[in-house]
Amino acid sequence: MTMRYRVLLHPKAEEGLNALYDTIAENAAPTTAWNFVSGIRKFCSKLSDFPERGTERVELMPGLRVIGYRRSVSIAFTVEGEIVIILGIFYGGRNLTTEMFEERLREE
Repeated sequence: MTMRYRVLLHPKAEEGLNALYDTIAENAAPTTAWNFVSGIRKFCSKLSDFPERGTERVELMPGLRVIGYRRSVSIAFTVEGEIVIILGIFYGGRNLTTEMFEERLREE
């Protein structure tokens, strides 16, 4: 039997998804935005089966991993025990910094 991890979205990751939805809905259509954001959520949920994916970014934060979605979104997450914590969802090649993740960990 394979272990399934629980996937949680940090409030900042939720904010990122909401902002992404708003941007796409304004520039394309609400249906397009809904489909794109739903695809990201589904992609994140699949980390429950195999969370050790993506590129390790220990220079930013110990245990941090980043994985891409459709070449335009970066999903930053950590695995803590049996929980995958999505720390952020970033659109369009945004530079990730140590400070971004330190701030998110202080809020937990």
